[in-house]
Amino acid sequence: MGGYDRGWGGRAQTGMGRCGSLVGGVTDYASPSVKSPKGGHLRNDVSASVKSPKRWMSQRLLSSTASLSQVIEQYIHCLSQVIEQFSHCLPQVIEQLSHCLSQVIEQYSHCLSQVIEQYSQCLVSVIDHYNQCLFQVIEHYSQFPLDQRIYIAALLIPLILLSWVPNLKYLAPVSMVANVFMGLGLGITVYYLVQELPDVSSRPQYAPIIGMPQFMSIVIFAMEAIGVVMPLENHMKTPRHFLGLCGVLNQGMSGVTLIYIMLGFLGYLKYGDKTMGSITLNLPQEEIAAQIVKVLIGLAVFCTYGLQFFVCLEIAWNGIKERFSNKLVIREYFLRTLLVTLTVALAVSVPTISPFIGLIGSLCFSTLGLIIPAFIEMITFWEEGFGTGYYRIWKNVLVIVFGVMALLFGSYTSILDIVALYKP
Repeated sequence: MGGYDRGWGGRAQTGMGRCGSLVGGVTDYASPSVKSPKGGHLRNDVSASVKSPKRWMSQRLLSSTASLSQVIEQYIHCLSQVIEQFSHCLPQVIEQLSHCLSQVIEQYSHCLSQVIEQYSQCLVSVIDHYNQCLFQVIEHYSQFPLDQRIYIAALLIPLILLSWVPNLKYLAPVSMVANVFMGLGLGITVYYLVQELPDVSSRPQYAPIIGMPQFMSIVIFAMEAIGVVMPLENHMKTPRHFLGLCGVLNQGMSGVTLIYIMLGFLGYLKYGDKTMGSITLNLPQEEIAAQIVKVLIGLAVFCTYGLQFFVCLEIAWNGIKERFSNKLVIREYFLRTLLVTLTVALAVSVPTISPFIGLIGSLCFSTLGLIIPAFIEMITFWEEGFGTGYYRIWKNVLVIVFGVMALLFGSYTSILDIVALYKP
């Protein structure tokens, strides 16, 4: 697989051979910004936070605020499991597996999940974030409203040019610009939310427990970062600082969690049941500051497309480049152009693709982010033991049940949305 054999950083390469590409090599291409380990891979989570007020509608004010912290705490624990077990214990387990089996898993299972995950995020960028944010602004000033598909198709050339950036090194400045745009956009959004807030008692405080699984699955979808935690640790100067009580992972996710809680609480308190899918859509269309917010967030998401696309490209290209013996550069850029064109073509053909993306997210993210890490830890400690009272087994069983519930209820909700969308 060539490009996958970059290992897991200096701590776990001994004795792994080609099997090291099973996880570390694939995820090594999922790092959005290796130069900013404290915030680079979390930017997509922050951009998704503009949708958190809508999620508060499923669980209301108090229950959403309390349950969100619990969901994210469980999710961070799973990320820590992935790093700890993959970096220290899993190499010895993998050495006992057959070479053929490891190649099959490497090429078809994990790669497919990673491609689906990242490609779906690319689609969400084109349709959900970028299109919705800028669509209102253009419609406000345009005297000749156009079909939504035309606006999406207009993104083809800019996205192709962005996809032609050769590597992550040159995407770093684009990433910094996206950070600035997102920070400014969120700051102005909070300013709007705190103006003339109604009393907290005017909003429902709790919701039926039946809405909790849907809430959890949506949060997991938005917070998914399983594809970037390993390469992020590998590229750090001091990888041991990534974990721990005050490690980079806990610091970064704590900041993202606070942003989620703040925007979700204030957004739902401000707009109640009128809260739209993205809080930016609730901002007044005629005010310049609100229009600036939509443009800034739209541009920020546009800038991150190249980072999300890079994962799909590297996995796809390293899977086929050995078939060619010449003109590799031309063929690689043809693949870049083809993947972007397919993204835009899907977005144009199905502008309301978001429910389908939610279904894919429920299937992939719950599996990669919760269920698989729990199984991996049990396999890793199979010979060493599971601790006093078999606490590792009980803990991982709870995590697996949690992940299965998120998978089932998230898929169920997405299917209902799809049926409602196409119901005559």
